[in-house]
Amino acid sequence: MWMLVPVSFTLKLLSAFLQPLGSLWSSLGALFPRLRAAFWLAGGKKSQQQRGRRKPRETSREDEEDHDLPITPTSVNYHFTRQCNYKCGFCFHTAKTSFVLPLAEAKRGLLLLKEAGMEKINFSGGEPFIHDRGEYLGQLVKFCKRELQLPSVSVVSNGSLIRERWFQNYGEYLDILAISCDSFDEQVNVLIGRGQGNKNHVENLQKLRTWCKNYRVAFKINSVINRFNVDEDMKEQIKALNPIRWKVFQCLIIEGENSGEDALREAGPFVISDEEFEAFLDRHKDVPCLVPESNQKVMRDSYLILDEYMRFVNCRNGRKDPSTSILDVGVEEAIKFSGFDEKMFLKRGGKYVWSKADLKLDW
Repeated sequence: MWMLVPVSFTLKLLSAFLQPLGSLWSSLGALFPRLRAAFWLAGGKKSQQQRGRRKPRETSREDEEDHDLPITPTSVNYHFTRQCNYKCGFCFHTAKTSFVLPLAEAKRGLLLLKEAGMEKINFSGGEPFIHDRGEYLGQLVKFCKRELQLPSVSVVSNGSLIRERWFQNYGEYLDILAISCDSFDEQVNVLIGRGQGNKNHVENLQKLRTWCKNYRVAFKINSVINRFNVDEDMKEQIKALNPIRWKVFQCLIIEGENSGEDALREAGPFVISDEEFEAFLDRHKDVPCLVPESNQKVMRDSYLILDEYMRFVNCRNGRKDPSTSILDVGVEEAIKFSGFDEKMFLKRGGKYVWSKADLKLDW
């Protein structure tokens, strides 16, 4: 009988000990689902982070695949002549040769470009109206619009050799005429090299603006900002002329063209700093048609340029390194050596509404 007393006491003691353990176990049992959910969410976030870390590698592979794709020559600048009647001190496509392709060969090359995907052709120089008094240019413009049916055909000119008869013959085939004008002060134009006897560059610009309106050609202005015009305020004159675009370039050095022992020009005295160029842009930021083109990678990489032999020129190294002519090896092979950055072309707004049929201008 005396043995039952310690046993009874022990059972009571064990019961008293187990009761709080049971409460603790119940509490932990209720907590387990929450803990499991927390671990699951943590695991999910970790998986997302891991997936996030994998994304750059996937993008990198896509970029490599894009890099292997052939470049489409959507917009091409064809400098078919180096000859010019002006002597602009900063010119980077100087008269190192007098060569111009026979018309039939030039047309053959343009057809190759169209078949490779070209949508816009821009004829430039030198001065494109200097060869055969503009007839050679007119035939190319007509061919590209009527035969090749390109959405956009444009010309860059200093404007001094254009006659109204050219508009009468070829104006319907031209979408955009860009006139180079670096200053609205005639004395500054003379300093730059755009002076020609008694002709007034600014007065001629006004006349060309009128002809463009009369013959339904979109009017554009190109300006190179340099040491002699960097402090000028052109807002009022540009607004009065009302071009569809005012392309503002920073003076660019190209070895062998406007700098170096073999160059015909020395553009050093014309060069301005990036800060000076930005100050000019800031002064003109309220001009709606302003399209800035700095030298920070944009100018060197984002233009497809053909020289007078229809060779793509690569300007990435600060000089013009030519490919083999597209007439000899085709567009796809020659364009590989162009140094062209298609993404930079799109980033700078290289593709825009460039057909006069789509511009809906008030002529």
